[in-house]
Amino acid sequence: MKDITLGFAFCGSFCTIQQSLAVLRILAEQPIRIQPIMSQIVYETDTRFGKAEDLIREVESLCGNPIIHDIPSAEPIGPKNLLDAIVVSPCTGNTMAKIALGVTDTPVTMAVKAHLRNNKPVVLAIATNDALGASAKNLGLLHNTGNIYFVPYRQDDPYGKNNSLVCDFSKIPETVEKALTGEQIQPVIF
Repeated sequence: MKDITLGFAFCGSFCTIQQSLAVLRILAEQPIRIQPIMSQIVYETDTRFGKAEDLIREVESLCGNPIIHDIPSAEPIGPKNLLDAIVVSPCTGNTMAKIALGVTDTPVTMAVKAHLRNNKPVVLAIATNDALGASAKNLGLLHNTGNIYFVPYRQDDPYGKNNSLVCDFSKIPETVEKALTGEQIQPVIF
């Protein structure tokens, strides 16, 4: 993967933000440009997993670009054809539902909608406690939607959280490479 511009969008599965950040560190070493994007909740919220200002500082330092964190700043991604691919990591059940149903009320969902108009890949790195419950229909819709690709995923705690799915974050770079050629990495469920 080289000479591309990759959008990297964070959503509010706060317990997996560090795993997404670890992948961003690896991607930042590649000869690519990275445009960070954050949902408003991630951009503004301190949690037991870390402070928003620390995350913002590290992400902007790694990417060398300011974070897109509002809807007006995300909208030009499509008309200006700014990105070659977008990764949404972590992709929550909430964000997955909004993408499946065309709801664009966050910077991340606006970025995805704007980007999809150019028929380019969106890579979803899901992490949600209800993927096999209330969100299952949205997961199915997105598996059947053009230009949507999934980082391989699995149940993370089948007995404690039987509806929960989480991706293998380490597979994000490989999933992006395949998505750029129009191919879904396999197996997608492991």
